[in-house]
Amino acid sequence: MSDKSRRTRPETRAAKAARPDQRSDPKVHYKLRRKIPDPIWSLSEIVHPLKPTSPRRNCLGDDQTNFAVLGVPPVGNVEAQPFLKWVGGKAQLLAQFDEFLPARVDRYFEPFIGGGAVFFHLKHRLPDLRAFLRDNNAELINTYVVVRDFPHELMRRLDAHLARFLADRANYFYHVRAQHHLSASEVVERAARMIFLNKTCFNGLWRVNARGEFNVPVGSHKNPNLYERANILAASHALRDVHLATQDFRDTMNETRRGDFAYIDPPYVPISATASFTSYTKEDFGAEEQHELAALFADAARRGARLMLSNSDVPFVRNLYRGFKTHTVQARRAINCDGSKRGAVNEVVVTSGD
Repeated sequence: MSDKSRRTRPETRAAKAARPDQRSDPKVHYKLRRKIPDPIWSLSEIVHPLKPTSPRRNCLGDDQTNFAVLGVPPVGNVEAQPFLKWVGGKAQLLAQFDEFLPARVDRYFEPFIGGGAVFFHLKHRLPDLRAFLRDNNAELINTYVVVRDFPHELMRRLDAHLARFLADRANYFYHVRAQHHLSASEVVERAARMIFLNKTCFNGLWRVNARGEFNVPVGSHKNPNLYERANILAASHALRDVHLATQDFRDTMNETRRGDFAYIDPPYVPISATASFTSYTKEDFGAEEQHELAALFADAARRGARLMLSNSDVPFVRNLYRGFKTHTVQARRAINCDGSKRGAVNEVVVTSGD
């Protein structure tokens, strides 16, 4: 062995002996670990994707790829759930509704979209469904449009709402509630306001006064969940080709033609003298409107549209639709100030066509 080798060997051994001391140094240890990709960092890239340049876009973007890498089903394979709490929502009735829903639909109409449970259920089953979703509540339709076109911007705004609500609760709730007249161009802010108020108000009730101003008090939520990220993306995907419009139910019903399928879920007929407590828009929906709807239902059926309607199981409703098939389903309803009176109630489903 050469003299040069003998001179360098002790230095090499000294360098190797120093490595255990380096591993005990937390700073060096951290630097070594950061060479391995951090899965939390990867998730943060999903939470804050790049803002697309087109408002009407495929809402999946990089989320589709990232979810697949993480072992989460792509959003197109997930049945979206309602992103709003809605009085009379139909999510709990879908299993009972399956026998009334057609196996094939080309054009689908809903004149009272509400929480959208039936649409999301049917769209998951029939991906090529062409849907026309309507409601007379302009704020509700705007929220659907924003979920479809700006899901990431919406979620970021909801995160900001939640942070401020947790810091100041009732004061912040009433501050947001007082913003009755946001400009028409503030579409994301209006949608975030609706979801925030819906998820933090008393009983998730959406009620407005004669001026169209939301007037439900704050609820008792300690840590409300304003949204589920995966569900917002699934809903955005389901809505991507849907035609949404603020429209009176009369016009929507008159759009239907032979072969179309329409699900109609109007404000329910009160089951007692004290049960009529809610107004979703500044226009009331009373007995006269129920009679008009029944007449439009019959007209659409004569044109060959297939129809399905939900309402209270009361003699008034059964008499309105006495020429059609009626079915009874059971729903659990919780909107009652007396908790002892909450529970399962019968509802009627009216169908026409095959």
